[in-house]
Amino acid sequence: MKTGRKAGIVSTGKALPVCRLTNRELEYIVETSDEWITSRSGIKERRIISGTETNSSLSEIAARIALERAALKPEEIDILIVATVTADQLLPSSACLVQARLNAHRAAAFDLAAGCTGFLYGLTVGQQFIETGAAKNILLIGVDTLSPIVDWTDRNTCVLFGDGAGAVVLQQVEEGRGILASKMFSDGTKAELLDIPAGGSRRPPTLKTLEERAHYVKMNGPEIFKFAVKIMVESTTNVLNMCGKKPADISYIAPHQANIRIIDSACKRLGLNDEQVLTNIHRYGNMSSAAIPVLLDEAFEAGKLKQGDLLALVSFGAGLTWGAAALNW
Repeated sequence: MKTGRKAGIVSTGKALPVCRLTNRELEYIVETSDEWITSRSGIKERRIISGTETNSSLSEIAARIALERAALKPEEIDILIVATVTADQLLPSSACLVQARLNAHRAAAFDLAAGCTGFLYGLTVGQQFIETGAAKNILLIGVDTLSPIVDWTDRNTCVLFGDGAGAVVLQQVEEGRGILASKMFSDGTKAELLDIPAGGSRRPPTLKTLEERAHYVKMNGPEIFKFAVKIMVESTTNVLNMCGKKPADISYIAPHQANIRIIDSACKRLGLNDEQVLTNIHRYGNMSSAAIPVLLDEAFEAGKLKQGDLLALVSFGAGLTWGAAALNW
């Protein structure tokens, strides 16, 4: 049902664990080096949960910041979406745990699992609720705490990931602002390129799966790299075409922070200069669904984002999933 409404991001927030794990410190955990990690990924350090920090506790902090900036009370939230693949527990959803922490008692709450593309999937889903008039205030959280599911004996994966949470409030915005176009994609035939083989109902935990270390992230890095560069270019171009824009029109691109070489390769093919590309991978590594909302929050806090700026958001992740969105800030 078309209503003429436009959905947009009206506020942001983030939460990062206290503990920093640097490349130098990783040299004592796994056979690697700061030079090896930096040259292959661009990552210098990442945040790791410790103590009482959890997926839901980080989500609550990020959410409260976004709500305060939107002058919104928790009880005014209509829908609460948590994009994550690392919930505190299998049941209930992280969204319900966050709802309880916030006392957002009016909100319908659910999780959305799309790997690192989760935030963009959530943005597209939330957009529909706003633009059809089904909801007025949506709280969207992208959060992942990947450190507990990383194999710290596998240098090809453990050096890449970090923990964090980012939140945005979606509301109806005035003409000329908001989400101009968004598109989601997936290809389940390539699921084995990035997965956790055991721990679900197909292969529940057993001594054998534990011995095989099958409860940790497994990734085919070279294939993911080739896939990522290709689809980042294609999906960004696709959403820009959908709203009559081209890469030269972009004020900033907020790409998924998985690997600086992927970002550089894709942005070079799009013809973008360094000033147009937002990055923070050197400080946080790959935070999965949290990457883009944290990136947006940092850009906002740094005063980079001005009203009317054209932003392109693009991501890819397990599934395989990918997606992009174009919006006027």
